[in-house]
Amino acid sequence: MLKNQKFHDFKLPDMQTFLYPADLGDLRKALDEAAEIKQDRYKHQQLGHNKTALLIFFNNSLRTRLSTQKAALNLGMNVIVLDINQGAWKLETERGVIMDGDKSEHLLEAIPVMSSYCDIIGVRTFARFENREDDYSESILRQFIRHSGKPVFSMESATVHPLQAFADLITIEEYKKTARPKVVMTWAPHPKALPQAVPNSFAQWMLAADVDFVYTCPEGYELDAQFVGDLKPEYDQAKAFANADFVYAKNWSCPGVTLPDKYGQILSKDMSWMVDSDHMALTNNAFFMHCLPVRRNMIVSDDVIEAPTSLVIPEAANREISATVVLKRMLQAI
Repeated sequence: MLKNQKFHDFKLPDMQTFLYPADLGDLRKALDEAAEIKQDRYKHQQLGHNKTALLIFFNNSLRTRLSTQKAALNLGMNVIVLDINQGAWKLETERGVIMDGDKSEHLLEAIPVMSSYCDIIGVRTFARFENREDDYSESILRQFIRHSGKPVFSMESATVHPLQAFADLITIEEYKKTARPKVVMTWAPHPKALPQAVPNSFAQWMLAADVDFVYTCPEGYELDAQFVGDLKPEYDQAKAFANADFVYAKNWSCPGVTLPDKYGQILSKDMSWMVDSDHMALTNNAFFMHCLPVRRNMIVSDDVIEAPTSLVIPEAANREISATVVLKRMLQAI
């Protein structure tokens, strides 16, 4: 299992943080727990009685917001949702800044105030693409872990999206036809520069699971070794797709691994990388996956996403299950 050292100094024992597959421990046991919860989502309601989850959004959300709220309610929790950019003071996140601009409150005061109103904190904050080192240090999420004194889980951060990756793994477990399926993650074109959080986590979780994992992308889009280890990308998309059982399509901007000066930029919009029926014909009648929202006829063609083999809706529904498992584990550790 891969281990990421970025948060080593800030990680607390007993499921006090959730960012990586290692935080769940034995993935087989976690998958069994997910299957049990799916049979009865409300079985553990007593765990959350008189407990409050604070869900903090620095960025927009649909599936993450709804699924995590639903998961907390499944467990009997109260839920507070805070949109930082809509209805809260603008927050300064860096130390040493003279606060004479439009930011009225510092994160270092806001965090302990927020934590005084809750028992568990979820944080969603995206990469800014201003500085790779800042993004990959996860400075905002790290401050919540360090200063809140409460269990903290990522609802997507600058570099990871573990709730999504766990839901993806649950979905693969439910639909796989062989004991060790071939899972292919492919880069696909997109009009905007997107973070690497989803592909980073998907790669990390697949490498920690019992699957044959391959990822394919154009040159310059190589993922950071802290998420893929020694695994190298297959630059030939057709070769990667051969005999695949699952195809996971996702765009990401340049991670800056081989091209540091291009971090966060779009290097290509090559439409030949879009997943269409010709691509899927190379596979072993593979299931198609995507985290949503998806740009139709850029990431994937209409016929592929609408095919019976498309799992985008069951995959999204499993976000409730992955979040329920994580919150349950955190409640048990309080």
